[in-house]
Amino acid sequence: MSSIKRYLKFVKPYKFQIIGTFIIGIIKFVIPLLIPLFIKYVIDDVIGSHTLNTHEKTSKLIFWLSIMLGIFIFARPPVEYYRQYFAQWTASKILYDIRDRLFTHLQKLSFKYYSNTRGGEVISRVINDVEQTKDFVITGLMNVWLDTSTIIIAISIMFKMDVKLTLVSLIVFPFYIASVKYFFGNLRKLTRNRSQALAEVQGYLHERVQGMAVIKSFAIEDHEQKQFAKRNSNFLDKALTHTRWTAKSFAVVNTITDIAPLIIIGFAGYQVIQGHLTVGTMAAFIAYIDNLYSPLRRLVNSGTTLTQAFASMDRVFELIDQKYDIDDRPDAIECKNVLGNIKFDHVSFAYDQKEEPVLKDIDLDIQVGETVALVGMSGGGKSSLVSLIPRFYDVTEGAILLDGTDIRRFKVRSLRDKIGMVLQDSILFSESIQANILLGKPGATTEEVYEAAKAANAHDFILNLPNGYDTQVGERGVKLSGGQKQRIAIARVFLKNPPILVLDEATSALDLESEHLIQEALDKLAKDRTTFIVAHRLSTITHADRIILIEHGRIVEMGTHEELMAKRGHYFDLFQVQQLDA
Repeated sequence: MSSIKRYLKFVKPYKFQIIGTFIIGIIKFVIPLLIPLFIKYVIDDVIGSHTLNTHEKTSKLIFWLSIMLGIFIFARPPVEYYRQYFAQWTASKILYDIRDRLFTHLQKLSFKYYSNTRGGEVISRVINDVEQTKDFVITGLMNVWLDTSTIIIAISIMFKMDVKLTLVSLIVFPFYIASVKYFFGNLRKLTRNRSQALAEVQGYLHERVQGMAVIKSFAIEDHEQKQFAKRNSNFLDKALTHTRWTAKSFAVVNTITDIAPLIIIGFAGYQVIQGHLTVGTMAAFIAYIDNLYSPLRRLVNSGTTLTQAFASMDRVFELIDQKYDIDDRPDAIECKNVLGNIKFDHVSFAYDQKEEPVLKDIDLDIQVGETVALVGMSGGGKSSLVSLIPRFYDVTEGAILLDGTDIRRFKVRSLRDKIGMVLQDSILFSESIQANILLGKPGATTEEVYEAAKAANAHDFILNLPNGYDTQVGERGVKLSGGQKQRIAIARVFLKNPPILVLDEATSALDLESEHLIQEALDKLAKDRTTFIVAHRLSTITHADRIILIEHGRIVEMGTHEELMAKRGHYFDLFQVQQLDA
């Protein structure tokens, strides 16, 4: 299905508003068509009349001029206002619906998509490209048809006045149509190329703004300036290519439309000289030529605008067509009454089917309320394993069972609602502290937020901030320390109160005081919950019910801290090295 047909599905709910706007637009464009008729009447029937005296001519002129002024003063302004208002209102509502649909879609796309796509490019499609499609509604569904209707009405009036002169007026039409078809055929591709180049600039800029601290700390401003210049230059090249082609099309098409009035003036003047045409009819025809070819010129502009809109539509639907790696089955069920028994049944997993699996034949049975720590060297597969539990990715082989049911049978959102996660890099949104904690349970009361913060050892430091719980944390929580951000993230999970908990390097890279406060909060949080802890520092997980050592995607050792130390295997070696480092 073409982009236009798909776009029209968003337009359909507003068809009556569009029809109403079109009718108002017809009235708006018909009013100026009265002027040539008025000119003809004044020249032929008033000024050129041989039967009326000067007083009668003046009276008729004033009478009809008053009527015309009344139409243009009292009728034209409200018609113009409501046409513009309803056109913009309708287009804005359609764009609202599209962006709403896109945001819903973006929330369903998997981590895999976001790991392969720049955030800035996604934003460019949702903001810039959707905004460009507005021209399809304003121009394609309204203005083009209004200009076409104006042309048809003008030609009909002209035919009624003089058939031969009308046919001469239309002599350049075939050249106009051929030139438009030739020049605008290639413009859509050029417009898409320009939009993609702009999205790359925006994506690069978005990424660098977020990482400005890295640029400054390495003093690589000059290098980054050159890298940005490359992308900016690529956009400039695409934009100038697009501009050159557009300029050529306007030069040719406008030249054709400018020739037409000259032909009419010459032919009509000859007809007047020969006595076959009145001066009033000639003046009216010249006025109608402007009413005929001005809409044609607008249609050329509309062609450029619509080409941009079509290219943007293609990019919008390209985003909408991104497949969901993780989606609900048709017969998916709600995840309810979770106890917390999790079984990995011969699970293997690869991020890409062409790549080596990062997890291989994991067989693991976690009991209700058990705390399990996953340890091992970086890249062993610990974080990959816990990311399978909330279905950020799906297993390649085997199955993960929650209380005996394959987690793929559950609706994704209901499954994730039963899992609380605290990650190494806890992302906070640039809102207040209270708003960030409320993400754990959006409908919670202020008292519940305070209790969650107290449980996370965060309440005291929050009260010491300038605005307490209303303090704005800045983008990604930049105004807070690492330990403070972690405690806000833990408070979120306390508020959510899930039966399953995943802690992925939640205390790494923190000072000792922060680590102590956070570890105390995490121990409290993990009580009576099935808990997975991914840890680098082994001293933080010696209390776990079971410690699992993962290397190269396989479980190589498993047991309590005491049991593994007694084995004197890989875990023992790692623990000894860390103790020596400490």
